[in-house]
Amino acid sequence: MATTQLLSLTGVSKEFPGVKALDNVHFDLNRGEVHAIVGENGAGKSTLMKILSGIYKKDAGNINYQGKQVNVSSPFEAQKLGISIIHQELNLMPDLTVAQNIFIGREDRRKGRVFLNNAKLNNAARELLVELELALDPKAIVGGLTIAKQQMVEIAKAVSYRGEVIIMDEPTSSLTPAETESLFKIIRTLKAAGKGVVYISHRLEELNKITDRITVLRDGEYVKTLNTAETSISEVISLMVGRKVDQDQRPDLRPHNNEIVLSVEGISDQHLLRDVSFDLRKGEILGFAGLMGAGRTELARALIGANQKTAGKVTLRGKEVKINNPSDAVKAGIGYLSEDRKKYGLLLIQNVTFNTILSSIPAFSNKFGFLKTKPAGALVREAIKQLSIRTPSENQYVKNLSGGNQQKVVIAKWLTRDCDILIFDEPTRGIDVGAKDEIYKLLTKLASEGKSIIMISSELPEILRMSDRIAVMCEGKLTGIIDNKDADQNKIMQYATKFRD
Repeated sequence: MATTQLLSLTGVSKEFPGVKALDNVHFDLNRGEVHAIVGENGAGKSTLMKILSGIYKKDAGNINYQGKQVNVSSPFEAQKLGISIIHQELNLMPDLTVAQNIFIGREDRRKGRVFLNNAKLNNAARELLVELELALDPKAIVGGLTIAKQQMVEIAKAVSYRGEVIIMDEPTSSLTPAETESLFKIIRTLKAAGKGVVYISHRLEELNKITDRITVLRDGEYVKTLNTAETSISEVISLMVGRKVDQDQRPDLRPHNNEIVLSVEGISDQHLLRDVSFDLRKGEILGFAGLMGAGRTELARALIGANQKTAGKVTLRGKEVKINNPSDAVKAGIGYLSEDRKKYGLLLIQNVTFNTILSSIPAFSNKFGFLKTKPAGALVREAIKQLSIRTPSENQYVKNLSGGNQQKVVIAKWLTRDCDILIFDEPTRGIDVGAKDEIYKLLTKLASEGKSIIMISSELPEILRMSDRIAVMCEGKLTGIIDNKDADQNKIMQYATKFRD
């Protein structure tokens, strides 16, 4: 069957201060097609899509849309043309409702109307959410939703424009497997209606399920376009990173250590957690698995004092400790990497150096409170090298880095603090396969050096690859702890759904 080209980009280039983000890149999209763009962090995927959606202006190149050359000068212009985008980094108004966010800028503006017609907005949003099979309350305040549910709002917002091209930048990064399947159903419906979907994802296993073609970028340059049915994930990875990456590893056997560094007994909170108890050993990676809403993040935040506990105690190295706030946790030697790096992990308008030493500023300050720039700079440059952070220098503002490199800066912050216990909540969220491999090696190295790690992840292959033991949660309770040698995805899911039979 003949295909109709909907969109093409040719010779697109974009440069930021000190960074050549895109160099002569081309890409095309057909009607009724799902076309993936893949590449490591910093490859230029998001930059290319921001040009297409009018957020950035291209330095060179052409955009041809529905047979005509166009200049997408702003997001509003993109929407008028029929191009909408779901951003990797959420772009929502936290104090507004779900319905208000979906239809922001498109409210009833009839002459003489002063107040929003919220009833009308809610009804329209409800109809859309039912159509998309998204379990969201139109009246719910977005700031009170989980990251995954906020992602669903972004999806609904993009679809609501009823355009011809929908760009999805990491749409499943916060979704459970069941929610991901719901998204795929939406995509198939859009495809059947002749829409074109541009799909960006670091979850490469998704490509075979939903895409027709795959375009690979590397270091801001076009590499190759492949037909999904005629290629393999290993070939895609090879084109992305230029080396072989094993996706199916299990952890190397580390020396067994029975020394308990952290003991948690009967932790509960007023909302979800119920009587959670576990031990963390020295040099261990303890993985936490579970479905969305299982309570893994809530448990982590309760442990560091960010959420209030109603019961339970925490013992560090045999001594009970009171952790009432994150500052107490840091003083006790516990570092926490949040799943929401922008909200809790970074100061985006500060540079890489400041963010890296953020949790250790007293150690790099003189008696007058001024920063010791020489030792701080040397340490940060070493962290940049160790974590392969792609940045022109340690003075680059963090807001100008890709999402994956921002995540690496958060990890660098806690390595600089040299905490004995590290809690990583979705440490590879939004990070490409090559960078994931680097972080896996880093976490393994930290464990071998005696650091104790709690790793929360929604990706079961990641949990199985990295964890010595796997703790599984369901509806606020710990339902089981499994040794890695006895674990597989089916067994983990049995524990994760124990109270959902």
